[in-house]
Amino acid sequence: MAWFHRPKYTIIRKPAERSETKIPEGMWVKCEKCDSILLKQELDENLNVCPKCNFHGRITAKHRVALTTDEGTFTPMFENIRSVDFLKFPKYPEKMESSAKKTGLTESVLTGKAKINGTEVALAVTDFFFMGGSLGSVMGERITALIEVAIKENLPVIIISASGGGARMHEGIMSLMQMAKISAGLARLSDRKLPYISVLTDPTGGGVTASFAMLGDLNIAEPEALIMFAGPRVIEGTIKQKLPPGFQRSEFLQEHGMIDTIVNRKDMKETLYGVISAMRSPKGYAGR
Repeated sequence: MAWFHRPKYTIIRKPAERSETKIPEGMWVKCEKCDSILLKQELDENLNVCPKCNFHGRITAKHRVALTTDEGTFTPMFENIRSVDFLKFPKYPEKMESSAKKTGLTESVLTGKAKINGTEVALAVTDFFFMGGSLGSVMGERITALIEVAIKENLPVIIISASGGGARMHEGIMSLMQMAKISAGLARLSDRKLPYISVLTDPTGGGVTASFAMLGDLNIAEPEALIMFAGPRVIEGTIKQKLPPGFQRSEFLQEHGMIDTIVNRKDMKETLYGVISAMRSPKGYAGR
């Protein structure tokens, strides 16, 4: 006699379906240096600086202006000066149009007057995302015109460089002559005993490095910024040798006397204010 009744059928219950959690595109990003996976919001709140390794990522000229100046004080100047394709360089107008749509800028530099903790300055900021931040005739004209305004109104000049593109090949010799034109303007500024602060960020290269980026009364760089004339791959390909670690980075250049100091992005505004205040004092500035 059976002590229990064995059912003829086994009932299998289907598990409840789980709803898939969709992760929004772009929510996570990877650090270029340490490969850490970071929440984009956290990275944005940290000024696009990796909280794990302090790698300073690239930011736009507009973002740079917002971080560096008092809110609502930046007044753009010389926006009416625009590039002309006088060499009929292939696809130059299309590249200009594409960069303008991507950045919301009309050129690779923003120029204007602003205030830093209440102190008025003449400010120029180049943008790597607009044709590599390359130096063309319009950048040269805008920066030189800004220097002339600074001389007329007795203002210090700050130029923040993010120009990995060097001189703009689409404009030939006209782009190269901007190196001399801006440098001559800075010489006139120096004659008037007005300060010029150069801030070098990642990347700064080519004709920009070979001219105004290295002519500051004080040359400040962000940590680990790539600062060069020719890029490391070009140099290695030419000399057929491996370059030393950290070559052409801010720390290497400071060690060899080309950079005066390295400042974290979050401290840049206060540093610039302190430097300008010291230089504008009667005993603070001796000129270049």
